[in-house]
Amino acid sequence: MPDPGAPLPDPHLPDAARGVYGISVAAELAGISVQTLRLYEQHGLLTPARSAGGTRRFSGDDLARLRRITDLTDQGVNLAAIARILELEDSNADLTADNLRLEGDNQRLRDQS
Repeated sequence: MPDPGAPLPDPHLPDAARGVYGISVAAELAGISVQTLRLYEQHGLLTPARSAGGTRRFSGDDLARLRRITDLTDQGVNLAAIARILELEDSNADLTADNLRLEGDNQRLRDQS
């Protein structure tokens, strides 16, 4: 179920999960160097999509993750700790989504009674 408070997607922009930005564009948008972006990928902090030819394609979601990584590195957090933080944040987001789904299922069951 979509979040009723969430902004409507812009029809002129690609879906946030679709990899459309090349590595140099993604690095520029994130305000980091291409080498730093490759380092983050080597450490497993993000995994961009790949084109049929193997070219990295970064999505809007990847750019948001890069902003989070940059915020953490600016605070002095090392890459191993960032990997763990991101893992826990992803897990928390999954659990929150599951909880919302279950709450909706429970409400539908109550409404049927």
